[in-house]
Amino acid sequence: MQLPAKYVMLILFVIQLHPFAFAENPAGPATGLSNALQQIQQLGPQGSGHREAILAWQQIASRPASDLPAILSGMSDDNPLADNWIRAAVDAISERVLQANQAYPVAELEAYLEDRSHAPRSRRLAYEWIVRADPAAQSRIIPSLIDDPSLELRREAVSALQTRADQAKTDGKQGAAIAMYRSSLEAARDVDQIDTATKQLRELGETVDLPEHFGFIMNWHLIAPFDNTNQAGFDKAYPPEKTIDLAGSYEGKDGTVTWIEHTTEDEFGKVNLNTALEKHKGAIAYAVAIFESEDARPVDLRLGCINANKIWLNGQELTANDVYHAGQGIDQYVGTGQLKAGRNIILLKICQNEQTESWAQDWEFQLRVCDHLGTAVLATDR
Repeated sequence: MQLPAKYVMLILFVIQLHPFAFAENPAGPATGLSNALQQIQQLGPQGSGHREAILAWQQIASRPASDLPAILSGMSDDNPLADNWIRAAVDAISERVLQANQAYPVAELEAYLEDRSHAPRSRRLAYEWIVRADPAAQSRIIPSLIDDPSLELRREAVSALQTRADQAKTDGKQGAAIAMYRSSLEAARDVDQIDTATKQLRELGETVDLPEHFGFIMNWHLIAPFDNTNQAGFDKAYPPEKTIDLAGSYEGKDGTVTWIEHTTEDEFGKVNLNTALEKHKGAIAYAVAIFESEDARPVDLRLGCINANKIWLNGQELTANDVYHAGQGIDQYVGTGQLKAGRNIILLKICQNEQTESWAQDWEFQLRVCDHLGTAVLATDR
């Protein structure tokens, strides 16, 4: 349960700060649940809409438990602040009803949970209260969430499946354990759960293709160094930003530079530029990947990089991050773009500065192609 008491206390605190909100509300009282939910969704930054939302929240929180599915449908995932207020109302109703031992609409909330068109955050909240009201429901519901579009719900299902796999392994049921670890790997989108499934499968003699599971790009064309003295190259458009000619040669920082082909052997797709090229400081490298797509579709390009960077897809800049040596991790930076059917060009700009500390020598990146849930999108010629 995610701090329901905190949300309730926050709302009550705000109400106390606005004792005249109800008498002076220029919009007048909301006339129904739908209007009240819409009023909550008008909440904005710096207190915008709070006076009206306080009254709306009171109206929502006083509704019967049978209205919980309708209240949950007011959560949109587009306005986290508004969703928190609605969550507080759901928590207040649920706490009141369960503490009074009154009827709670478990079946109706399960139907709401099963409808994957609802906002993931609202479905997660429905699940929490279903289990709170009926603890036996957890084992009944969890298996159905293994491929859920809500990554929080999916994580619970993967965790439960890996627990069952652990038990099967302990009981000597190797075949069953392998099948469950394999299913959990296919469903997992969180790195720690992928690591767990991979480790167990390999201990059981199975092979796991992590680059394919994540969608890491392994084959690159690289060119460097271009000048980045005093970090002045981040906003300077060198020739690869104007046109991609993999047979071309250009004037670089220390003379003529040309493209080379490079394939990383790292199963997390990491490309070490100090090794693939040569160690340079105050320098910029470009990396190009040709991605053949079966069809046109939206896609995430997710970059892990400890250096300043930019990402382009087919000439469109998706993200730019002028940050040096502030850590690195999978999916650290996300650029959202549109693949076209056939040949696509992914271009990266990886900038190294001139810091001399030992922890500032890395010049590397990893990039994967996936959908918005983190499911790998693979090139047709992979």
